[in-house]
Amino acid sequence: MNDNIKGFSWLKALLIFGIILIFVAAFLSYKAYTIFYKSNVNLKGEKSTSIYIPTNSKFDDVTEILNKKEIIINVSSLKWLAEYKNYIKNVKPGKYKISAGMNNNDLLNMLKSGRQEPVKLVFNNVRTKYQLAGKISKQLEADSLSIIKLLNDSNYLSNYDFTTYNAVVVFIPNTYQFFWNTSASELFKRMNKEYEAFWNKERKSKAEEIGLNPAQVTILASIVQEETNKYDEMPIVAGLYINRLKKDMKLEADPTVKFAIGDFGLKRILKSHLKIDSPYNTYLNHGLPPGPISLPNSKIIDKTLNYTKHHYIYMCAKEDFSGYHNFAVTGSEHAANARRYQNALNRLKIK
Repeated sequence: MNDNIKGFSWLKALLIFGIILIFVAAFLSYKAYTIFYKSNVNLKGEKSTSIYIPTNSKFDDVTEILNKKEIIINVSSLKWLAEYKNYIKNVKPGKYKISAGMNNNDLLNMLKSGRQEPVKLVFNNVRTKYQLAGKISKQLEADSLSIIKLLNDSNYLSNYDFTTYNAVVVFIPNTYQFFWNTSASELFKRMNKEYEAFWNKERKSKAEEIGLNPAQVTILASIVQEETNKYDEMPIVAGLYINRLKKDMKLEADPTVKFAIGDFGLKRILKSHLKIDSPYNTYLNHGLPPGPISLPNSKIIDKTLNYTKHHYIYMCAKEDFSGYHNFAVTGSEHAANARRYQNALNRLKIK
């Protein structure tokens, strides 16, 4: 009888222990599910958002970034899994897309693998390297100072056969995909690759026919761009300056004077402006300036390469302020055009 009681008690204890194990296993399974697979992202109705993790960030920096955006429901569970997956020691910088309903496992797999969301880099309407650096630094991690420092590094640029004056020609306005944490040197290397791809055999051949190299064509195109915003007139303007170059005449381009002065809104060029001492002042110096006075897009560069062949060597803005120009072959023709334009300025009291 005692043996039967003892046996029953043993079985009862074993059964209870088994039930406890089942509950513990169920709890641990639920806990694991919660940590690994339960959604831990709340975007408050948004489908997705992006976070930016700077270079050299630690895990605490990542959690601070997530906390500031208030998108993680349970930070402790994320941290536990980050330690388990060894993400703590493998933080990778970049821009990452966080989707609604994401769980810890998917989030950390993305962050640990460095699976970034590309940034669309866009820059246009740029006049100086400082404007360029400012626009780029607003879209990539590289700050404007690091970009300017590189564009002013003659030793570095000499590896690419550029100078501190003309290096910006590699930045042909367009839309490019980059990773957000791209450094200044990586940026320049990629842009130079795009530049070389643009300057294919056909374009280089056309440049050689003009007697210019690709960088010089871009410099000429920058003058053409600032002389007229009329695409149908650009080949004529390009042809005029090419005629001047072939005749070894000074270009005497007003936009280069504005660039030399640093006043891009100047509406009337005075004689005093023409005397400014600058390598960009084409009223004082022969040939092209040492660098572009703006960043022309690919279409304008092609308009310059496919210039109109004519005999014009003079141009003057039309007196109707249409944005077009009157062109002339002789000085007397040009003088008459200039008088009409000056009279129009005087009537409007533009100084």
